[in-house]
Amino acid sequence: MAARIVVKLGGGLITDKSLFKTPKIDIIDAISKEVSKLISNGHSVIIVHGAGSFGHLLAKKWSLSGGLRPEISVQQREAVGEVRSDMVELCEFVTSSLRRQGVNSRVFPPSEWATGTGEGFEGDIGIFENIPSEIVPITFGDVVSVPGDNEFGILSGDDLMARISLEVPSVTHCIFLLGDADGMLDRPPDMKGSRLLETWKEGEFVETMHNAEQDVTGGIVLKASRASAISTDIEEVWFINGNHPDRISQLIDSGTTIGTKILG
Repeated sequence: MAARIVVKLGGGLITDKSLFKTPKIDIIDAISKEVSKLISNGHSVIIVHGAGSFGHLLAKKWSLSGGLRPEISVQQREAVGEVRSDMVELCEFVTSSLRRQGVNSRVFPPSEWATGTGEGFEGDIGIFENIPSEIVPITFGDVVSVPGDNEFGILSGDDLMARISLEVPSVTHCIFLLGDADGMLDRPPDMKGSRLLETWKEGEFVETMHNAEQDVTGGIVLKASRASAISTDIEEVWFINGNHPDRISQLIDSGTTIGTKILG
């Protein structure tokens, strides 16, 4: 049976978040090969990707997530344009990699179709429907317009994941590809003794650490919250190590893989 898969490429997976605008080309290429394989096997894929060092550093510097601040409004508005341009640039690394694998894609920058932030953002998710299965729709975390005096804000890729997964018909799998762990761990990955959780559900305690210096959209806490919401409607919601993208096919083929299944 053909699967319809929504995949989130974490910003920390496809970029070096400590270095300004530094993509991890080898990782992007490995993911593209896996996407090509999935499509060749009759499945369809929708990609959402994070910002990493193409968005978070500048957004943090000019406090874009909090909206307009009069005392730095000129610099903020310039930064909004730069971040949007940088996100398109990062997306081009993804689309170019897919193209080298013979996969065509269609890009939907949120600044062009979405307003507002958080899980209640406004935007027509129908644009991701009725696209031929061999074409991969792509969108990403972005700076979008918001109503009122704030003027702009950051729409997280995790919020995009939730609405796309729940509103696009016939989605069978929702997969969050992580950059630093095999799945959800019971404590931060760099902490001694951290253990992979085979399953996780909302309310089960895990010790997390959020790097607010690099990430302006909520890190693993937001991912877990959105994944939990998705799992109430979709059975196959997973956190998987994006350094091993072949685990996606393993999951589709066998029903399980190394990772964490999020339970509703």
